[in-house]
Amino acid sequence: MTARTLRNLAMALAAVAILLQAPLLAHHSFAMYDQNKTVTVTGVVKQYVPQANHAEFHLYLIAADRKGLEKGKDGKPVEFMVEMAGTAQLERQGVTGQTFPVGTVISVKVNPLRDGGPVGARVSALARCPVDPATNKPKLPEAGKHCDSVAGRTLNGGDTF
Repeated sequence: MTARTLRNLAMALAAVAILLQAPLLAHHSFAMYDQNKTVTVTGVVKQYVPQANHAEFHLYLIAADRKGLEKGKDGKPVEFMVEMAGTAQLERQGVTGQTFPVGTVISVKVNPLRDGGPVGARVSALARCPVDPATNKPKLPEAGKHCDSVAGRTLNGGDTF
């Protein structure tokens, strides 16, 4: 191979590397979340979605009186999505689909979407309401409170709620 051919090949490989790198670096901003506002949500895990960049919990929100699920205008349970770190990081924090199976009651503090939509970015540990061994049902917090206030609760993903 000539020096010119080697140089052209090196330039072509560099161009390919740059083009392949762009999707790997693509990442959305957290500007859509109001980072000056923090809200606490309590809900029942509907689904855990593991993803490399941002895993998600989908929750059915529990009504503030803690007597049932919060209902939307359509009469259906209100679903809230909690965006978190990537799956590998969460696993190191003890947050997985196995540690928070469907039906688990949790509370978490989030920065909500600026537009008020039912989505938030996690900013605290996840507080899990304990299960009553006699009934095998979650012990719910008192009206207006969250899982962090329930005796026997556990924290995953940090030490601070």
